[in-house]
Amino acid sequence: MHPAARTRTTFRAGPTPVPQPRSRRIRSLIDADALRVLHRAARVLLDDLPDLTDRLLAVLREQEPAYRTALENDHTATWQEVYRSLRHSVTSLLDPRGTREAAHRCTWRIGVTRAEQGLPLDALLHAFRLGGSLVWQRLVEETTRSEPEDIRLLVHVATDVWNFVDEHCTLVADAYRQAERQLAWRRENRVRLLAAALLDGTSRIADLPETAERLGLPEHGRYVVVAVAGGRPQDLPPGRSAYWHAGVDVDHGIVLVGDEGGGEADRDPVAALALSTDGPAGRRIGVGSAVTGLAAVGDARRLADLALSICPPDGGTVRLTEHLPEALVVSCPELGATLTERVLGPLLRLEPADRDVLLDTLVAWFACEGSAQRAGERLYCHRNTVLNRLRRCEQLIGRSLARPHDVVEISLALTARRLLRG
Repeated sequence: MHPAARTRTTFRAGPTPVPQPRSRRIRSLIDADALRVLHRAARVLLDDLPDLTDRLLAVLREQEPAYRTALENDHTATWQEVYRSLRHSVTSLLDPRGTREAAHRCTWRIGVTRAEQGLPLDALLHAFRLGGSLVWQRLVEETTRSEPEDIRLLVHVATDVWNFVDEHCTLVADAYRQAERQLAWRRENRVRLLAAALLDGTSRIADLPETAERLGLPEHGRYVVVAVAGGRPQDLPPGRSAYWHAGVDVDHGIVLVGDEGGGEADRDPVAALALSTDGPAGRRIGVGSAVTGLAAVGDARRLADLALSICPPDGGTVRLTEHLPEALVVSCPELGATLTERVLGPLLRLEPADRDVLLDTLVAWFACEGSAQRAGERLYCHRNTVLNRLRRCEQLIGRSLARPHDVVEISLALTARRLLRG
């Protein structure tokens, strides 16, 4: 019998407690013999790694469909990955400290690579545990073959072997999850970049198919862009019909609408929801006119922003197609300001009280479609008072409310003053 084994037996059977120093010496002898047995078997496994790799791959092919697919797609790369992992596992039995960092790097790379390839994490962890089980089985087989009487000594290193397996299972799972988070961030960021380019009108034609796929929108569909300030509508469902792009001050929705004639809201219920005025107080929504194809979404966004700029400060929804005169004014503020001064200048230079009375009368008359009676009711004065004020306005600005051309100029000038003031 091996000397260390006899000493251990005496220690267990002794009638009196064994002194602590004696216990430490016996334990170290057992550990030393166990390591000798482990190292001897591990060196044999190291020489037999190709066969060990084949055995593990055969088990994985049988038990893990994901690895079966990996082997069919790239047998060589999968074989080399398993071989490297087993080599680090076996060499770590011989020199744990010297090979620790290299083994960790190998396992980390495997976790990252498999996450990028989409191999399920459960399959990867199962492969690592199968690898640890196979290494332990081969250690036992080799020791049984060469020195059967030493097989009992392997028990003293079993914990170290399985601690190594657990450590690397944890490591590969951490690497996998971190890579997964990075991949998810890259995918989300890629989608944001593609959507931003689409809305900016800088998207490349070559990127349109990918953009359509990632946004879940048809490349050649018909779209309106919805610009929202003050809170994104919650009633617009996500998915294939729309994509929301969050901005600092304004969110933009790329909304798929129908192809038939009629207004956007009439062609598609999703657009109707986008145009809803329901929502938080102060929320402003601008809806551009429809365009065809994702390539034109940049133009649709500019139209939506133009509609948003016309929205009242206290909130509301503006469809550009229903506010084209205002859009014309806002689209070129310099011309709007010039028109205001040219048409309303003499009136604007009056004393504030007199100026405001005349301007309010003009605005009321236009709002009441040229009816002095209704304008008077709105202003709480007689219709003749309204007519007198209007005649004074005509004299000051040198234009007649009976001439269509002058009416258009005055109306646009009033619109420009309202939208561009402040």
